[in-house]
Amino acid sequence: MALIDAFFARAFKRGELTVIHPDGSTRTFGTPDPDFPPVTIRLAKGVALQILRDPATGAAEAFMDGGLSIEQGDIRGLLAMATASNLWERGSPALAGTALGRGLASLRFRLARANMARRAKRNVAHHYDLSDRLYDLFLDADRQYSCAYFTDPANSLEQAQADKKAHIVAKLAIRPGMRVLDIGCGWGGMALYIHAKTGADVTGITLSEEQLKVARRRAEEAGVADHVRFELIDYRNMSGRFDRIVSVGMFEHVGTKHYRSFFAKCRELLTDDGVMLMHTIGRAGGPGVTDTFTSKYIFPGGYIPALSEIAQGYEGLRLFCTDVEVLRLHYALTLDAWYDRTVAAKDAIVALYDERFYRMWTYYLAGSMVSFRYGGLVNYQFQFARDRHALPLTRDYIGEAEAALR
Repeated sequence: MALIDAFFARAFKRGELTVIHPDGSTRTFGTPDPDFPPVTIRLAKGVALQILRDPATGAAEAFMDGGLSIEQGDIRGLLAMATASNLWERGSPALAGTALGRGLASLRFRLARANMARRAKRNVAHHYDLSDRLYDLFLDADRQYSCAYFTDPANSLEQAQADKKAHIVAKLAIRPGMRVLDIGCGWGGMALYIHAKTGADVTGITLSEEQLKVARRRAEEAGVADHVRFELIDYRNMSGRFDRIVSVGMFEHVGTKHYRSFFAKCRELLTDDGVMLMHTIGRAGGPGVTDTFTSKYIFPGGYIPALSEIAQGYEGLRLFCTDVEVLRLHYALTLDAWYDRTVAAKDAIVALYDERFYRMWTYYLAGSMVSFRYGGLVNYQFQFARDRHALPLTRDYIGEAEAALR
C-alpha cells in the first residue's frame, strides 16, 4: 500500500472517500455515513508527497493550484469527512504531518510571531483591504465579520449577527451619555448599533483604510457622525478615558508578546468604573502555532490564543475578569453560512479575482468551519472591570438587557 493510501485509510473513517491516483488507479476509504455524502478526488503527480509532508497546507495549496481536484462533492465535504473522524477531544494524530514538516511550520511561526506596530497595519491590510464587493457577497448586510450568535441553529445569518450584537452590548451595561471605544471596529456595524440602541458616543478605531472609509460613510449616511466617530489609529497610540471598551475579533491580531501591553493599555483607557468586553477566537487546549496556510494566505501575523495565554496577559494588572463565556459551535454555523454564500457568488468572485483566489477562499472558510465543529477552536467572550462594584451582583441583568435590545 502506498504511503498516501495508508494516510487516507487512517484519516477517513466516516463517509466514503474515493481517490483517483495519477496513474488512473482508484481506491476507496471509509464507510458510508448518512451525515457525510461521498467525495471523490483526483490527485496530480507529486500531490501525495505534498499532503504527507503537511496535510493541511499541502492539501490547501494542491487544491488552490488544481493538483487536487474534486470530482464529486466539495472541499467542505472533504474536510468535514477528514476531521469528523479525528475529533479534537479524542486526541487522534491521524492528520498530523511529518515531524520535519511540523518542525518547519513551528519555526516559521516563531520567526514571524512578533507583531510590531510597523507590521500590524500591513498584516491587517493583507486581509481587510480586499475589495468591498467581496465582503458584500458573503457577509450579512451589516458586514459583521466575526462569530454570530445562534439562539436557534435554524436562524438566518442576519438574525444571528443581530443577536450577537445584542448579546455583547447587554454584557456592557451601557447607559446614555457614556463614551465607548470600539477597538478593531471593522466596517462600523457594532459602533453604529451601540449608539442607536443606547445613545452612547462611540469612537471606533481600525488599521484598515478600506474599513475606515466605509465606516465613516455609514455614520454620515445615518446622520450620527457627531456621535459615532472612526479613526485610523493603532490602539497603542490611543489616549483618553472611556466608560466602556468593546473589541470583537481583533485580539487574534495582537500577538502573544503584546498581550500584557494590550490589557495594560485597555485598563489605562478605562474610567475607574469602566467595563470592557473582548470577543476572540480561542484554543480549547494549550498554546500552539498558526498553521502555514493561514499565516501565509489569510491572516499573516495572526494567532489564536489559548485560555491560559489570555489569562497571563491580564494577571497582575488589577483588572477584574468578571465573566467568561465559551461559544463552542456558533462559529461553525456562521462559517457554514459564509461558505454557502461564497459558493453561490462564485462567478462574481472569480470575476473580481480569479479561480485560484476563489478556491483559496472556499478552503479557508471550509477549513475554519471544521476547526470549530470538529477541531479545538472555540470563541471566548471576556468581561473585565476596573472596579468590583462596576456591575450588578449576578448575571441576571445580561438576559434582561439582551431581551430588551432584541
